[in-house]
Amino acid sequence: MLDTLFSGVFDTTVSFTSITNFIICMVVALVLGLLLALTYTYKNRYTKSFFLALAVLPAVVCVVIMMVNGNIGTGVAVAGAFSLVRFRSAPGTAKEISFIFIAMGTGLITGMGYLTYAFLFTMVLCGILLLYTRLGFADSKGANADKILRITIPEDLDYTGVFDDLMEEYTRYREITDVKTSNMGSLFRLTYFIKLKDITKEKEFIDKLRCRNGNLEISISNQEANRRDL
Repeated sequence: MLDTLFSGVFDTTVSFTSITNFIICMVVALVLGLLLALTYTYKNRYTKSFFLALAVLPAVVCVVIMMVNGNIGTGVAVAGAFSLVRFRSAPGTAKEISFIFIAMGTGLITGMGYLTYAFLFTMVLCGILLLYTRLGFADSKGANADKILRITIPEDLDYTGVFDDLMEEYTRYREITDVKTSNMGSLFRLTYFIKLKDITKEKEFIDKLRCRNGNLEISISNQEANRRDL
């Protein structure tokens, strides 16, 4: 019974894919793709285009694999299918790329006809990902303390050491990454990567910076919102 359950629908001597098997595999791939896309939406920011792409990607890979089933061109088809990871013009996060590969794996297993394996593969990974997200697995307690600080100062203020004591008091790490002039050279705009010691003292930190820079513009934002690296 179990051998029959986990056998592939194409495990026959006939290499031709019937319309019935084609439709069954397509429907399964679409359902699993939708399940995977819904899993991604849990506590993640997403766009409509990425959601739709993630939902249909298993079906696309499934069709490619089915059309070359039993043919020597399977290897070429698999390589071409996995090259779809380049379909996004914007650089993606590690989580986005991981979901794309999971979707491709689901489509590959479904296209080979092992529907039960495809279902188990998707359910197990979706369950694990939901559990990790729910429990905050591997979340750093200080992740929200990583900030990008931008300070505007007048040209007559020496920026090289004017904020050192405040940085020492409120930050664990600080690095000046960019300095540029503005307003016909009458102002300097400084950009720092910092890690706050205590995120509850962010306003207090900004207030003291304002006293040093003559109440000119100061902005502080999360590094995650500004960086798209893996």
